[in-house]
Amino acid sequence: MINIKTKEEIEIMREGGRILAEVLFTLIESVRPGVSELDIDKLAETLILKAGGEPAFKRVKDYKNTICVSTNDVVVHGVPTDYTFKEGDVVGIDCGVYYKGFNTDMAETLRVSTENEGLRTKNSSNEIDRFLETGMKALQAGINAAHLGNRVGHISRAIQSIVDKEGYSVVKSLVGHGIGQNLHEEPDVPGYLSQSLDKTSELRQGMAIAIEAIYNMGKDDVIYSNSDGWTIKTKDQSLSGLFERTVAITKEGPLILTKK
Repeated sequence: MINIKTKEEIEIMREGGRILAEVLFTLIESVRPGVSELDIDKLAETLILKAGGEPAFKRVKDYKNTICVSTNDVVVHGVPTDYTFKEGDVVGIDCGVYYKGFNTDMAETLRVSTENEGLRTKNSSNEIDRFLETGMKALQAGINAAHLGNRVGHISRAIQSIVDKEGYSVVKSLVGHGIGQNLHEEPDVPGYLSQSLDKTSELRQGMAIAIEAIYNMGKDDVIYSNSDGWTIKTKDQSLSGLFERTVAITKEGPLILTKK
Protein backbone atom coordinates (compact mmCIF):
# COMPACT_ATOMS: atom_id res chain seq x y z
CA MET A 1 0.00 0.00 0.00
CA ILE A 2 1.28 3.46 -0.91
CA ASN A 3 1.11 5.87 2.03
CA ILE A 4 -0.11 9.34 1.07
CA LYS A 5 1.20 12.18 3.23
CA THR A 6 -0.73 15.25 4.34
CA LYS A 7 0.62 18.76 3.75
CA GLU A 8 1.61 18.88 7.42
CA GLU A 9 3.50 15.59 7.15
CA ILE A 10 5.25 16.74 3.99
CA GLU A 11 6.33 19.87 5.85
CA ILE A 12 7.77 17.76 8.68
CA MET A 13 9.69 15.72 6.11
CA ARG A 14 10.90 18.96 4.57
CA GLU A 15 12.26 20.07 7.94
CA GLY A 16 13.98 16.74 8.45
CA GLY A 17 15.25 16.80 4.89
CA ARG A 18 16.79 20.22 5.43
CA ILE A 19 18.71 18.84 8.41
CA LEU A 20 19.84 15.88 6.30
CA ALA A 21 21.00 18.04 3.39
CA GLU A 22 23.03 20.29 5.66
CA VAL A 23 24.61 17.27 7.33
CA LEU A 24 25.36 15.41 4.11
CA PHE A 25 27.06 18.32 2.40
CA THR A 26 29.14 18.93 5.53
CA LEU A 27 30.20 15.27 5.33
CA ILE A 28 31.07 15.63 1.64
CA GLU A 29 33.25 18.64 2.42
CA SER A 30 34.96 16.62 5.16
CA VAL A 31 36.02 13.74 2.89
CA ARG A 32 39.69 14.14 2.05
CA PRO A 33 42.88 12.05 2.00
CA GLY A 34 43.72 10.66 5.44
CA VAL A 35 40.17 10.83 6.81
CA SER A 36 38.56 7.45 7.50
CA GLU A 37 35.10 6.11 6.73
CA LEU A 38 34.48 5.80 10.47
CA ASP A 39 35.51 9.43 11.00
CA ILE A 40 32.74 10.50 8.61
CA ASP A 41 30.28 8.14 10.27
CA LYS A 42 30.96 9.60 13.72
CA LEU A 43 30.71 13.13 12.40
CA ALA A 44 27.36 12.33 10.80
CA GLU A 45 25.86 11.10 14.06
CA THR A 46 27.17 14.12 15.97
CA LEU A 47 25.72 16.59 13.46
CA ILE A 48 22.33 14.88 13.21
CA LEU A 49 21.84 14.70 16.97
CA LYS A 50 22.97 18.29 17.40
CA ALA A 51 20.35 19.40 14.84
CA GLY A 52 17.55 17.63 16.70
CA GLY A 53 17.22 14.59 14.46
CA GLU A 54 17.99 10.91 14.86
CA PRO A 55 20.16 8.72 12.59
CA ALA A 56 17.56 6.88 10.50
CA PHE A 57 19.86 4.03 9.52
CA LYS A 58 20.52 3.14 13.16
CA ARG A 59 16.80 2.37 13.41
CA VAL A 60 17.21 -0.41 10.83
CA LYS A 61 17.44 -3.82 12.48
CA ASP A 62 21.03 -4.98 12.97
CA TYR A 63 22.57 -1.91 11.34
CA LYS A 64 24.81 -0.06 13.77
CA ASN A 65 26.06 2.95 11.81
CA THR A 66 24.76 6.38 10.84
CA ILE A 67 25.83 6.27 7.19
CA CYS A 68 26.49 3.77 4.46
CA VAL A 69 29.72 4.50 2.62
CA SER A 70 30.47 3.30 -0.90
CA THR A 71 34.18 3.57 -1.67
CA ASN A 72 35.26 2.76 -5.23
CA ASP A 73 33.63 -0.58 -6.17
CA VAL A 74 31.15 -0.59 -3.28
CA VAL A 75 27.66 0.02 -4.69
CA VAL A 76 25.41 0.43 -1.63
CA HIS A 77 25.02 -0.48 2.05
CA GLY A 78 28.74 -0.25 2.74
CA VAL A 79 29.47 -0.56 6.45
CA PRO A 80 32.00 2.14 7.48
CA THR A 81 35.47 0.82 8.34
CA ASP A 82 38.80 2.33 9.38
CA TYR A 83 39.82 2.62 5.73
CA THR A 84 41.36 6.06 5.13
CA PHE A 85 40.48 7.85 1.90
CA LYS A 86 43.14 8.30 -0.74
CA GLU A 87 43.54 10.79 -3.57
CA GLY A 88 41.37 9.68 -6.49
CA ASP A 89 39.00 7.43 -4.50
CA VAL A 90 35.35 7.56 -5.54
CA VAL A 91 33.26 7.84 -2.38
CA GLY A 92 29.49 7.70 -2.02
CA ILE A 93 27.82 8.70 1.24
CA ASP A 94 24.24 7.60 1.91
CA CYS A 95 22.56 9.01 5.00
CA GLY A 96 19.10 9.23 6.53
CA VAL A 97 17.44 11.36 9.19
CA TYR A 98 14.46 10.43 11.35
CA TYR A 99 12.68 13.58 12.50
CA LYS A 100 9.32 13.93 14.28
CA GLY A 101 8.21 10.49 13.14
CA PHE A 102 9.31 10.68 9.50
CA ASN A 103 12.36 9.61 7.51
CA THR A 104 14.29 11.29 4.72
CA ASP A 105 17.07 9.67 2.68
CA MET A 106 19.84 11.17 0.55
CA ALA A 107 23.13 10.21 -1.12
CA GLU A 108 25.94 11.88 -3.01
CA THR A 109 29.15 10.60 -4.63
CA LEU A 110 32.42 12.48 -5.11
CA ARG A 111 36.02 11.97 -6.20
CA VAL A 112 38.50 12.54 -3.38
CA SER A 113 40.90 15.28 -4.33
CA THR A 114 43.59 17.35 -2.70
CA GLU A 115 44.92 20.83 -3.24
CA ASN A 116 48.44 19.41 -3.34
CA GLU A 117 49.26 19.34 -7.08
CA GLY A 118 51.99 16.76 -6.59
CA LEU A 119 49.59 14.25 -5.04
CA ARG A 120 46.76 14.57 -7.55
CA THR A 121 45.74 11.58 -9.63
CA LYS A 122 46.10 12.57 -13.28
CA ASN A 123 45.47 9.44 -15.32
CA SER A 124 41.75 8.92 -14.86
CA SER A 125 40.18 12.02 -13.31
CA ASN A 126 38.46 13.16 -16.49
CA GLU A 127 36.70 9.83 -16.94
CA ILE A 128 35.73 9.69 -13.27
CA ASP A 129 34.37 13.23 -13.41
CA ARG A 130 32.31 12.33 -16.49
CA PHE A 131 31.04 9.24 -14.68
CA LEU A 132 29.91 11.28 -11.66
CA GLU A 133 28.40 14.03 -13.81
CA THR A 134 26.29 11.36 -15.49
CA GLY A 135 24.87 10.27 -12.14
CA MET A 136 23.95 13.82 -11.18
CA LYS A 137 22.27 14.36 -14.55
CA ALA A 138 20.40 11.06 -14.30
CA LEU A 139 19.11 11.90 -10.82
CA GLN A 140 17.95 15.34 -11.97
CA ALA A 141 16.21 13.80 -14.99
CA GLY A 142 14.42 11.38 -12.68
CA ILE A 143 13.32 14.21 -10.39
CA ASN A 144 12.11 16.27 -13.36
CA ALA A 145 9.90 13.34 -14.39
CA ALA A 146 8.21 13.13 -10.96
CA HIS A 147 5.08 15.04 -11.96
CA LEU A 148 1.41 14.40 -11.34
CA GLY A 149 0.04 12.54 -14.34
CA ASN A 150 3.28 10.62 -14.80
CA ARG A 151 4.13 7.21 -13.45
CA VAL A 152 7.11 5.69 -11.69
CA GLY A 153 8.13 4.34 -15.08
CA HIS A 154 8.69 7.86 -16.37
CA ILE A 155 11.26 8.36 -13.59
CA SER A 156 12.87 4.99 -14.35
CA ARG A 157 13.08 5.69 -18.08
CA ALA A 158 14.57 9.16 -17.52
CA ILE A 159 17.35 7.79 -15.30
CA GLN A 160 18.12 4.87 -17.59
CA SER A 161 18.28 6.97 -20.74
CA ILE A 162 21.00 9.22 -19.30
CA VAL A 163 23.09 6.36 -17.90
CA ASP A 164 22.79 4.19 -21.01
CA LYS A 165 23.66 7.07 -23.32
CA GLU A 166 27.03 7.49 -21.60
CA GLY A 167 27.82 3.78 -21.78
CA TYR A 168 27.39 2.98 -18.09
CA SER A 169 25.09 0.43 -16.43
CA VAL A 170 22.09 0.97 -14.17
CA VAL A 171 22.14 -1.56 -11.31
CA LYS A 172 18.87 -3.41 -11.86
CA SER A 173 18.81 -5.34 -8.58
CA LEU A 174 18.73 -2.16 -6.44
CA VAL A 175 15.99 0.47 -6.56
CA GLY A 176 14.66 3.68 -5.06
CA HIS A 177 11.60 3.51 -2.84
CA GLY A 178 8.71 5.18 -1.13
CA ILE A 179 9.54 6.79 2.21
CA GLY A 180 7.76 8.28 5.21
CA GLN A 181 7.14 6.86 8.67
CA ASN A 182 9.16 3.90 7.45
CA LEU A 183 12.52 4.26 5.73
CA HIS A 184 11.42 1.93 2.93
CA GLU A 185 7.82 1.99 1.74
CA GLU A 186 5.94 1.24 -1.46
CA PRO A 187 6.36 1.80 -4.33
CA ASP A 188 9.70 0.61 -5.65
CA VAL A 189 11.31 3.24 -7.89
CA PRO A 190 13.74 1.46 -10.24
CA GLY A 191 16.38 3.28 -12.22
CA TYR A 192 15.42 1.35 -15.34
CA LEU A 193 12.19 0.53 -17.17
CA SER A 194 11.49 -3.20 -17.13
CA GLN A 195 7.81 -3.14 -18.13
CA SER A 196 5.32 -0.96 -19.96
CA LEU A 197 4.71 2.46 -18.42
CA ASP A 198 1.04 1.83 -17.70
CA LYS A 199 1.94 -1.09 -15.44
CA THR A 200 4.05 1.09 -13.14
CA SER A 201 2.62 2.99 -10.17
CA GLU A 202 0.85 6.28 -10.85
CA LEU A 203 2.38 9.33 -9.18
CA ARG A 204 -0.19 10.79 -6.81
CA GLN A 205 -0.26 13.99 -4.82
CA GLY A 206 1.20 13.45 -1.35
CA MET A 207 3.50 10.60 -2.31
CA ALA A 208 7.05 10.82 -0.98
CA ILE A 209 9.72 8.84 -2.80
CA ALA A 210 13.47 8.40 -2.61
CA ILE A 211 14.69 8.68 -6.21
CA GLU A 212 18.05 6.99 -6.72
CA ALA A 213 20.52 6.76 -9.57
CA ILE A 214 22.53 3.60 -8.78
CA TYR A 215 24.91 2.74 -11.60
CA ASN A 216 28.29 1.22 -12.42
CA MET A 217 31.11 2.19 -14.73
CA GLY A 218 31.24 -1.45 -15.85
CA LYS A 219 28.53 -4.10 -15.87
CA ASP A 220 25.50 -4.00 -13.57
CA ASP A 221 26.19 -7.30 -11.74
CA VAL A 222 26.72 -6.97 -7.98
CA ILE A 223 27.79 -9.26 -5.15
CA TYR A 224 27.82 -9.31 -1.35
CA SER A 225 31.52 -8.73 -0.78
CA ASN A 226 32.13 -10.01 2.74
CA SER A 227 30.57 -11.47 5.84
CA ASP A 228 29.06 -8.25 7.24
CA GLY A 229 25.77 -9.04 5.50
CA TRP A 230 25.41 -5.53 4.13
CA THR A 231 28.19 -4.37 1.81
CA ILE A 232 27.36 -4.82 -1.90
CA LYS A 233 30.09 -4.39 -4.52
CA THR A 234 30.36 -4.51 -8.30
CA LYS A 235 31.10 -8.04 -9.50
CA ASP A 236 33.66 -6.82 -12.04
CA GLN A 237 35.31 -4.45 -9.51
CA SER A 238 34.41 -1.40 -11.59
CA LEU A 239 33.59 1.93 -9.95
CA SER A 240 30.03 2.59 -8.76
CA GLY A 241 28.04 5.79 -8.22
CA LEU A 242 25.00 6.68 -6.11
CA PHE A 243 22.93 9.87 -6.12
CA GLU A 244 19.65 10.14 -4.20
CA ARG A 245 17.09 12.70 -3.08
CA THR A 246 13.78 12.45 -1.22
CA VAL A 247 11.03 14.04 -3.31
CA ALA A 248 7.35 14.80 -2.68
CA ILE A 249 4.77 14.75 -5.47
CA THR A 250 2.80 18.02 -5.38
CA LYS A 251 0.44 20.00 -7.60
CA GLU A 252 3.24 22.47 -8.23
CA GLY A 253 5.64 19.74 -9.38
CA PRO A 254 8.34 17.65 -7.72
CA LEU A 255 9.39 19.09 -4.36
CA ILE A 256 12.89 18.10 -3.23
CA LEU A 257 12.62 17.59 0.51
CA THR A 258 16.34 16.97 1.09
CA LYS A 259 17.46 20.48 0.23
CA LYS A 260 19.23 23.15 2.27
